[in-house]
Amino acid sequence: MKSFDIPIFYKSPVISEIKKLRVDKDPRKKDYSPTVLDFGPVKFLIARHFGFCYGVENAIEISYKALAENPDKKIFLLSEMIHNPEVNNDLIERGVKFIAETSGKQLIDWSEINSDDIVIIPAFGTTVEIQNKLSDLGVDILKYDTTCPFVEKVWNRASTLGSSDHTIIVHGKHEHEETRATFSHSKENTPTLIVRDIEETKKLGDVILGKIENEEFYELFKDKFSLGFDPQKHLNKIGVVNQTTMLASETQAIADYLKDIMIQKYGADKIKEHFSDTRDTLCYATHDNQKATIALLEEEADIAIVVGGYNSSNTSHIVELCEEKLTTYFISSADKLLSENLISHFDFHNHKMLLTENYLMNKIPITIILTSGASCPDSVVDDVLQKVLSYYDNTRNIDDVLLDLRETNSIQHS
Repeated sequence: MKSFDIPIFYKSPVISEIKKLRVDKDPRKKDYSPTVLDFGPVKFLIARHFGFCYGVENAIEISYKALAENPDKKIFLLSEMIHNPEVNNDLIERGVKFIAETSGKQLIDWSEINSDDIVIIPAFGTTVEIQNKLSDLGVDILKYDTTCPFVEKVWNRASTLGSSDHTIIVHGKHEHEETRATFSHSKENTPTLIVRDIEETKKLGDVILGKIENEEFYELFKDKFSLGFDPQKHLNKIGVVNQTTMLASETQAIADYLKDIMIQKYGADKIKEHFSDTRDTLCYATHDNQKATIALLEEEADIAIVVGGYNSSNTSHIVELCEEKLTTYFISSADKLLSENLISHFDFHNHKMLLTENYLMNKIPITIILTSGASCPDSVVDDVLQKVLSYYDNTRNIDDVLLDLRETNSIQHS
């Protein structure tokens, strides 16, 4: 795997060291069990996989390269580089201007941008329409394009399916930048439709089986289908791709459900003529992070703390997984740990901040699951760990705990 030049302030003395030890011990990623950091009164279970993925590191490297190479030029980002406030705020402080919000709302008019300016395309990619707009302005859209290779893999898979007359079903959030980009590229080649979850997929199944008429289909899937989409013509041969940060298990459930629907309609002997298996569009990092979270949850713990941007899809899915087993706090940084008795955390189901008292339960010892989303710097997770430690007396020294890990790792290699 390629290594990237990431600014040192995104790394950390504890978390980055743990990751290095795990890679040395398990380079083929066969062991998803957590790392245990036992400080005495507080024990942390650290996920095997979390934090910056390949696509995020690639995007950050290119973005800071753009800054270094163009000190006298105006530099723009189409929208947030990744869904992490620390990273985006640092880029803003360095003079990068955002053209639009993640929702698509325009912040800077296109008339303010010219061919001498630098425009960075974020890791989520962008739509064909915006690519064309930038090209019309004379902007080089390739030089600082940070689109994740795994997002492009989804686009390529959709294009291949479209060339064989498949309609593309995109599993994603239709307002998310990545889904908007995937939808835009897919609809250039073939009819395309977005489904959010298994409940919407069941509605789509009823459409395929003729239980829902066209008029109701257009209302149910408003703003989620390509121009000219005809459910009577365009749902007889389908393939499922995904927004890469969705739950892998949910994408698979959606694909399995639609395959069963097509079998009901056309018969098992003809399924290959009507359905294409596309599980290979799942992002490896999303898959690894979710498997690592599931392995975390096999351990006994008191609470979970998940760190990341509140608009990060992959982080919210990690929170969902943790919530199935234990009380989970979703925070963006250590600043949300207001004291040892009070935490400010995000309820992503209702899109609001909550204040919770006694989140550490006055329990000694306490075991805390700690992980993060794919766009969260190690340094931010490290800050959370160290702030929690500061609330306890007589904790073991961090260097001693890391030394134990190194010695254990050395013994297992000997």
